[in-house]
Parts: sequence; structure tokens; C-alpha cells
Amino acid sequence: MTQSADPAAMRFTGPVKVAALYRFATIADCGAVRDQLDALCRPDVRGTLLVANEGLNGTIAGPGPSIDRVLASIRALPGFADLDVKFAEADTMPFHRLKVRIKPEIVTMGQPDLDPAVNAGTYVAPGDWNALIQQPDVVVIDTRNDYEAAVGAFEGAVQPNTRGFRDFPDWFRTEGRALLDGPNPPKVAMYCTGGIRCEKATAFLKAEGVQDVFHLEGGILRYLETTPEADSLWRGECFVFDERVAVGHGLTPGSHSLCRGCRMPVSPEGRTSPRYIEGVCCDRCADDRTEADRARYLERARQVEIAARRGLAHIGAVQTPSED
Repeated sequence: MTQSADPAAMRFTGPVKVAALYRFATIADCGAVRDQLDALCRPDVRGTLLVANEGLNGTIAGPGPSIDRVLASIRALPGFADLDVKFAEADTMPFHRLKVRIKPEIVTMGQPDLDPAVNAGTYVAPGDWNALIQQPDVVVIDTRNDYEAAVGAFEGAVQPNTRGFRDFPDWFRTEGRALLDGPNPPKVAMYCTGGIRCEKATAFLKAEGVQDVFHLEGGILRYLETTPEADSLWRGECFVFDERVAVGHGLTPGSHSLCRGCRMPVSPEGRTSPRYIEGVCCDRCADDRTEADRARYLERARQVEIAARRGLAHIGAVQTPSED
């Protein structure tokens, strides 16, 4: 694991290009790829990249030419020509440091023997998604976590209500499989935020003997970006793993904010609760906070605000949970 942080990075001002990327493809020498990526990103690219035998996953930010250089080098790796990348822009550098890590999995399911690069289900383009999930013989399964589904979901989707992606296999084996019982098993269509979890989930279902499995290419984000709101079957907003917290159609900023105590999304209604304290706690975590916690969180919020006024990224700012 490598990390770096310096005052210049924390004062970095735009324009900043942000690239969220992943690709399931076999990496034989994770150490060599980690070292290569670390060198490529320095000195002006920040963020996190995860390297595993099953592929790459991460989000990086920096000047446009630097990001383009890193992506070109990744695409030159064997199996990575079709790297999935989603771009965004930021006014200031959203990350404190660079982290390049070797992990057992690039998205944690607790099933390291799966091979999504070979055994994943069928991609479905956003433009074809509505037609698929409206078929009577299709079961739609949300592979995200419970707090994400509470922010928004596809109409009629089955919600496993898992706390983390590693809980999905147990849910399927104990509850989900019953959805497919019968003489004419339905097709399965799965989705997630950016595509990585549902792609891996299709590989898991195929390993469990389910063959007619599909997943939304590019995830909810690409669907919301490309599907006119009038034609959309999405209801609510989409939780995202950055400081935007949630987005709507056209990837416009949503109405949710982030609780700095538990790092969970808070709706406009949730912010009206007397138990909600900005920068400290929400209904979900208020009972878990001592007076000492509250005082510490309030001071942290004050320091973050002071840093923001000075154009700095405060090192104590709490970020959103990771996509697993």
C-alpha cells in the first residue's frame, strides 16, 4: 500500500478531472501493476486504486492530461482495452492522498474464486433496460445495500436489504433462490450504482447454477445520465460514494446530505428531526453518540468549515462509505 499527502495537493484548484473506473480482467502480477500505477499517478493524481487478480477498481482525480495519461496506460494492460470509466468534474481536488492497494477482490463479496471476467452475465445497455425489466418473466434484483435502496430504486425491484455486498451470497442462498423456484425459472436482471457489483453478482449466480442472468451496463449512473426522465422507471435519487451524496436524472445534485456521525445519507425530512445535528448525528446514530462524541464532532465540523473558507481540504473531513 502506498499513500501520500502534501499541502500542495490539499490546495489543488481546478479544473479537476475525476475518473471512476473498473474492469474485471485477470492480473497475474498484482505487485508489478500496483507499482506501475503508483508511478503513473505521481505527482499530481490523487484517489484510490484497488488491484486484485480479478481486475482494477477505483476513483482518481487530477489535471485532465494526467488522468488521460493514467487511463491510457491502464488500457494498454492485457485485457483492459475496454476499461469502464465514468467522468466528472470538480472545482477542487476531492482527495487528500494517493492510495494504491493490493486486495483479494476489487469489490468485496467474500467470493475470491469467482471469475467475472469470464463468467459474468449478459450486459444490457441502458436504452434496452426498460424493455427487459418490464417483461413478466424477469425478476429484478437490487445488489446494493439497504441504505442505498432507501434513497432510490427501480420500480418493482427485489430488495435484499443487505448491510454490505459480502452479505449478498448468504441472502441469495437463504432467500433469493426461492424467487427462481418453479418449472419455468424467470430471468434475473440485476443492477447497482456503477455496474461493478451487479456484474460480479451475475458471476456468482451463474456459479450457483443460474444461467439466464443480465446486468445493467454502466449501472444506475449511466441509466440516469442517458434516459429521459419521462421514460425512466427509476424512483427517487441514487446514492453515490462521494460528497454529492445523491444524484437525480441527468446526474443533477440530489436532495440528500451526509450525516458526519455515521456517514449515512439523510433526506430533507430526516434533517427536520430534532435529533439531527449538522456535522454530528442523525436519527440513525443519535443514540450512539456520547456528549464527548458530540463535542468532538462539532469541533471537527468547525475546523472543516474554517478549512473550506481558506480553500483547503481538511484532513478530518469524513467521506462516504465505499461501494461494497
